[in-house]
Amino acid sequence: MAPSTPFSPDIQAFINSFVNDIADGTATIFAGAGLSVASGYVNWSELMRDIAKELGLDVDRETNLVAIAQYHLNERGNRTRINQKLIDEFSADHAINENHQILSRLPIATYWTTNYDRMIETALTAASKVVDVKHTVEHLKITQRGRDAVVYKMHGDVDAADQAVLTKDDYERYFLDREPFVTALTGDLVSKTMLFVGFSFTDPNIDYVMSRIRVVLRGQPKQHYCILRRETRRKGEKLSLFEYRQRQQSYFIKDLARIGIHALMIDEYADVTRILRAVEARYRARTVFISGSAHEFAPWRTDDAGRFIEALSAGIVGKRLNVVTGFGLGVGPSVIAGALREIYTHPMKRSQNQLQAFPFPVGDRSLYRQHREQMIANAGIAIFLFGNKRDDSGNIIPADGMREELAIARTKGLHIIAVGATGWVAEEIANELASTLSGRTKKFKKAFATANNPKAGTEPLVEAILTMVDEFKEL
Repeated sequence: MAPSTPFSPDIQAFINSFVNDIADGTATIFAGAGLSVASGYVNWSELMRDIAKELGLDVDRETNLVAIAQYHLNERGNRTRINQKLIDEFSADHAINENHQILSRLPIATYWTTNYDRMIETALTAASKVVDVKHTVEHLKITQRGRDAVVYKMHGDVDAADQAVLTKDDYERYFLDREPFVTALTGDLVSKTMLFVGFSFTDPNIDYVMSRIRVVLRGQPKQHYCILRRETRRKGEKLSLFEYRQRQQSYFIKDLARIGIHALMIDEYADVTRILRAVEARYRARTVFISGSAHEFAPWRTDDAGRFIEALSAGIVGKRLNVVTGFGLGVGPSVIAGALREIYTHPMKRSQNQLQAFPFPVGDRSLYRQHREQMIANAGIAIFLFGNKRDDSGNIIPADGMREELAIARTKGLHIIAVGATGWVAEEIANELASTLSGRTKKFKKAFATANNPKAGTEPLVEAILTMVDEFKEL
């Protein structure tokens, strides 16, 4: 699928819905081996290939890989060889891939996995998050203070290979030895929306838990999602065999729906990354960074400028979006006042979490760049207002800090809105953007013209800016 190919209505609906779940704190991820294969780790078939060969079996002809591990245990009387294989394959230091990076950046608090590797926790740590890893029952009793995310490794970890769930014996005893994991997973499946990524659904534990939940909920389980690749015809494959595999997949998809998992069908594995990118972009678009500084507002009257900024900030919050401000000179206080007015006026509809203020560290300019990057990182849209400051000689000059914030916003892929009607650096940016309107809707172009009209009043200006925000939010 080409990068420009639009998503199906089914996938687009998922993106919209899952972003809402992320915003509500009810989204969770279940990662299967496929998520780590892209980083160079083996899947179950490759993990068991040498083990099967030692038994005189062909792993490509076997459908029950758990049974192969059990056969080996039965023949050898111990699992030392399997444990060593697990250590050899999953102790290697592989780089996290883009899918890991996207998932770690999203504000998701719970991750489940049957993988033995450490890729998820490594990605979360790289994203500066405190991770609480649970791979034994004892870990469930202890809470990591200040944690940002919990990673439940329900089949164990490479560091404790002898305790990893591998054989039929392990699976049969799972609900005795690791029953608290089943309870925790059941709770998340009932109360949260789970996205299965890189998961094959051949794990008997998951099938059992999902089926049990379906019975408890009288056949009406909560909606969850998985991403599956459509069966494609292999080179030299007989048409009859291909059609048989298609029928198998069709029945499998219907059975997933029976237990509450809706399959999102893709043509290429690269589409997984496209979907996750779209989820992140859509989520970030819910947060608007307002960049601005003004030692003076001329030709605006100071009171009029303040009312305009307050109305804009209130309008953004009113759309259930988040506002981020660096408390810029002359602009920041009005951004905060407008957002808080909307929040306090509608306490049942708005949240104080919709306002994020990042005052600059006074007296230490060496931290400014890092501070700006941290402030802008989670936003998807940036609005630029005014943009002047007083230099050491007392002259009013363009604000270079706003230019730096523009560069950071562009690097991080934010959508840019500059209100040229406010003059100064904002006007310079708007003039640059005028040549980039090709492909925009007529409604957007009209709003752009209004936002750059110094004679437009407060209400038309705010309406125009929010129109552009709306269009960017839906991209």
